[in-house]
Formats: sequence, structure tokens, C-alpha cells
Amino acid sequence: RGAQTWFDVYFVCCFSLRGIIHGPPPVRRTRLIWIAAGGSAILLIAAWGFQAIGYAPCELCIWQRWPHGAAVLTGMAAIVLPTAVLPLLGAAAAMATGSIGIYHTGVERSWWEGPASCSSGNVSDISVDELMRKILDAQPVRCDEAAWEFLSLSMASWNSIASFALAAIWLAAFQASFRSKHSGTAVNGN
Repeated sequence: RGAQTWFDVYFVCCFSLRGIIHGPPPVRRTRLIWIAAGGSAILLIAAWGFQAIGYAPCELCIWQRWPHGAAVLTGMAAIVLPTAVLPLLGAAAAMATGSIGIYHTGVERSWWEGPASCSSGNVSDISVDELMRKILDAQPVRCDEAAWEFLSLSMASWNSIASFALAAIWLAAFQASFRSKHSGTAVNGN
């Protein structure tokens, strides 16, 4: 019975999503933009929610928020203005925050060093006075430590995954924009 229930949920979700994203290109474009911009808005709200419950953001966390804000604003403009370039700008914003998230993940996992302003770095070759100055000038939140993880992935990692998925949705909206502009007829959005 449990497997049948999960199949039913999957079946309903797939056909509901198909109904949302398919249709004539102008309608499909608008729906995809709502989904992509809404996704960035949800990720921003989630980040602020984590901050509200005590997970202070580091510098790289803040950097990841700016492109999401740009994607939300781009989405609002793209709903009003039917140009094909706006979905590309939304995709660029989503890819930018996803890329910053990958960089942040690498810093958290010590694959590479992060910005000096929020990472510990190597202190073996500096003087005691310089080390003391660094400690006193340091931000309280470090970029090289994951504050929260789910399924062994940090918030930065999850942001990257979600952001690249949103970029794909933005690119589908661009494709719908292009089809609607060049077809002259209502083409099925397949």
C-alpha cells in the first residue's frame, strides 16, 4: 500500500507540473519565470529564516544572497517586459549564486582557501603581533566552517544545487521567449 501511495503522489505531481510548465510559449514563459524567480525568493526567505533562528551568515553566505535578489527583480521585470534577454539575465544570476555556493563549499571542505576576511588560513609563518591583530580584526562567523548540514551537504551546497536547477528553469523561459517571438503562432511548449 505504501509504494502505491508514493506512486500516486509522484504521478499527480508530474502531471500537475506538466500542466503548469506546458502551454503556448508566452504562457509557458510567464509560468517558468514565476517558478524561477519564486524559487530565488524562497531561497532568500529560507536564508533569512536560518539567520533569524541563530545561524549568522558569513561573508560568502551574504555574497550568495545578492544574485538571488537580482533574480527576483529580473523576474518581476520579465513578467512585465516580454524580452528574451531578461530570462538570460535571470539564468546568469542563478548561475552566479550557484558558482559562489560551489566556491563556498570548497572553502568549507578545505579544498581551497577562502577570503582572508572570513577564513582561518595558515598562521605558522606570521608573528605573534600579526596573529593577535588578525584575531582582533576577525569576523565572528567563519566561511570555512559549515554551520548546518543536511545529508552531509551544507547550506552552500544546497544553494548551489537549487540555484543551478533554477538556472535551467530560466533557460527554459528563454527558450519559450524565443519560440514565442519567432514562431508567430501559439506553439505547444514541448
